[in-house]
Amino acid sequence: MPTQPTDDELELIRQSGVALRVGRLSLSAGTGSYRVKSSMARVATALGIDRHQAHVTLTEITTTSHRGHSFRTEVTEVRSVGINADRLSELERLAGSLAANDRRVTVEEISADLDRIESKPLLYRPAVNALWAAIACAAFAFLNNGGPVEMAAVFVGAWLGQLVRRLLLHRGLNQFGVTMVAAALACLTYLGVVSVVHQLGATETRHAAGYISAVLFLIPGFPLVTGGLDLAKLDFSAGVARLSYALVVLTSAALAVWGVSTIAGLSPDPAVPPAFDPVLLTVLRLIASFVGVLGFALMFNSPWRMAVAAATVGMVANTVRLLLVDADMPAQAAAACAALLVGVLAAVIAPRMRIPRITVSVPAVVIMVPGAAAYRAIFHLSNGDTTQALAYGVQAGLVVIALCIGLAVARMVSDREWAFER
Repeated sequence: MPTQPTDDELELIRQSGVALRVGRLSLSAGTGSYRVKSSMARVATALGIDRHQAHVTLTEITTTSHRGHSFRTEVTEVRSVGINADRLSELERLAGSLAANDRRVTVEEISADLDRIESKPLLYRPAVNALWAAIACAAFAFLNNGGPVEMAAVFVGAWLGQLVRRLLLHRGLNQFGVTMVAAALACLTYLGVVSVVHQLGATETRHAAGYISAVLFLIPGFPLVTGGLDLAKLDFSAGVARLSYALVVLTSAALAVWGVSTIAGLSPDPAVPPAFDPVLLTVLRLIASFVGVLGFALMFNSPWRMAVAAATVGMVANTVRLLLVDADMPAQAAAACAALLVGVLAAVIAPRMRIPRITVSVPAVVIMVPGAAAYRAIFHLSNGDTTQALAYGVQAGLVVIALCIGLAVARMVSDREWAFER
């Protein structure tokens, strides 16, 4: 006959469940597997678990908690993949306080904190969240050599696309299908706005080349960066899964862009850079970079304090990157230098503000992800122009790899847990 679990075993079951809940909330908020494991381990130690081991992928967590001769293995699944920087900060603060105080806590205490964190509503309503995406994409349009007409049309297209995307995702629709709908809607809205402006006689040309910037809110920056960092920690199951997810999201959006381009007879060719005085151009780049990173950070549900920190770091690093490119440095080398600068600045700023480094570094780096090049690669691939597709694809891939390398190196020089394998 089966034996009844002892009181100690029942307590281990409860403690293991709470530690797993911390991991599930962290994973659903979009952080990397390394941080998920670290948060669970800190909570497990505070609860009195002797040893806690975890295997984390993009959507699943398997944990084993040990105490004495007893152990408990559990599995959970996270089907909703998204970003919630405010929740990440709350969970990081909870885990950090437990490690700093080095005190034992009860299951009830941790559960109460987790109930509060999980029930906390999003900081921004859908229309406001879409506004942040629109602001970020408009700034992106300027950095992609767009003018006032392109920026205004991108603003409208990105706002409507992100609004529909968020509303549909909250209804539980398939994420990849929603991505295609949002991309197509943003492109069509952009083209509609520039066509109306042209018909009214406000411009001599249709300014259709900037429509690629209207879908840059769909760039899966968090999975790309965290996936690269997971690989740097030799966590291949999580890293490969995240990068695969990012590639599928990117492909879904790009195919929608290609469909709209084919119907409208357009090609997402790079715009001609505007002629600005070098000093004025640098100032405008600083402003656009700050606004772009701020918009992305707020779109990721960051509190204002956190978003401004990320925007300040991104403003400096992205402008440095653009200046290096202007000085004929290869794009991937400039990206690596900028990402290294982001990582170092985040290591200095984030601890002093008591916020997770990832909530500063990732939004600051997302604006450097070559989304336009990636979209153009899939566009030309869909049209059978493999030479152009390969050129843009290699360019985008090298820059993304360089960004991940820069952030990983910054981690290694500022964090002992990254510098040494354990």
